[in-house]
Order: sequence, then structure tokens, then C-alpha cells
Amino acid sequence: MGNMTTESKAAKPALPASPPLTERQEARRRRILHTSAKLASRGGFDAVQMREVAESSGVALGTLYRYFPSKVHLLVATMQDQLQHMHETLRKRPPSEQDPGARVAQTLMRAFRALQREPHLADAMVRALTFADRSVSPEVDTVSRLTTAIILDAMGLDGPATPEQLSAVRVIEHTWHSALITWLSGRASIAQVKIDIETVCRLIEVTAPDHSR
Repeated sequence: MGNMTTESKAAKPALPASPPLTERQEARRRRILHTSAKLASRGGFDAVQMREVAESSGVALGTLYRYFPSKVHLLVATMQDQLQHMHETLRKRPPSEQDPGARVAQTLMRAFRALQREPHLADAMVRALTFADRSVSPEVDTVSRLTTAIILDAMGLDGPATPEQLSAVRVIEHTWHSALITWLSGRASIAQVKIDIETVCRLIEVTAPDHSR
């Protein structure tokens, strides 16, 4: 999920900060995201039509576009919402493995299996990420940061991650995202995905401070 480009990261500081949503606006936004996820779960990317999302959420179409300027914005925000829920669940039930790399692999496979239970939704969100242009940079950046936070939490570090460990985390993000795409397109089995995730997570051990002494 970490498919942020240098350009989109560089463009972010120029964007004005959005004012915080009121309680009513936040409730409306949550309703929209819930509707988006429900429609995507039924029929994937094509099933999420902005007019239907507005009607099912009980908001005017113009209001929906003020929150989310396009379907891609909406589905990337839906992925952000799903990752936040996933992160909360993983924090309540942290991985049981002792080894940091194995902990990350276990965590990512749990996240993968959650997506596996909703393949149409997973496909819609990943397609939206793939279609996202610079206008969706803040939302894509948030998805990337959430994925990073999930991996760093799973590592269970005593202190801040080293630059080498953060580099390994980025490679793991890229691999996880690619594995999701190849699985959704039918080009990889769950067993192959598991092997790829476990293999790339070994980078965490290679970049641990003890290895550099």
C-alpha cells in the first residue's frame, strides 16, 4: 500500500490544512464511507456509483462531492477507514510471535485474510489506489502512513526505528501491495502470498542494530 511517489510527498506541504469536522459532519462522513464499503463489497469498483452512494447515505450529491471530489477519492478514503479499523483490531490482539520479522509477517497475513473475506471490496480499494493521481495524494499518503504504523507496531521496537529499518518497512509495504494485486488478479495463491510476505519480512532482522555491529 506504500505506493507514494516523491512528487506527491513533496506536493503535500503546499496544501492547506482542512478544518476539523464537526460531530455532525463526521457522522455524515462515516455514513458515506460505510455505504461505499457496502456497495464495493457487493460488486467491486464499478458498483460504487456516486449518485447511489449519496442516496443510500442520505446526503445530497453536491454534499458528497464536497467530501469526496471523485469515486477514487472516496474509495481511497474507504481504504484508509478499513486500515484504521484493522490497526485498532491488531492493537487489541497483537501478534504472538517473538521474532520481529515473524510478528510483522503474522500481522500482514491477518490483514490479508481480513481483505480476503471481502474480495470485491479489496479489489475496489486497490484499483482506486492504482488510479489515484496527484489530487488524491493526501489520502494516498495517509494510507501509506497507516500501513507503516501497522508494521512498526508489529515490530515491537524498544525505541525509534533506524533509517535501515524504515527502508525495510517501505520495501515490505511495496511487497504487500504487489502481493495483494497479484492475488486479486488471480496470478498468485494465498500460499504464494504468504511465502513472499515471510521472505520480505526477514529484511527486518538484517536491518536490526545488532547486525550492523
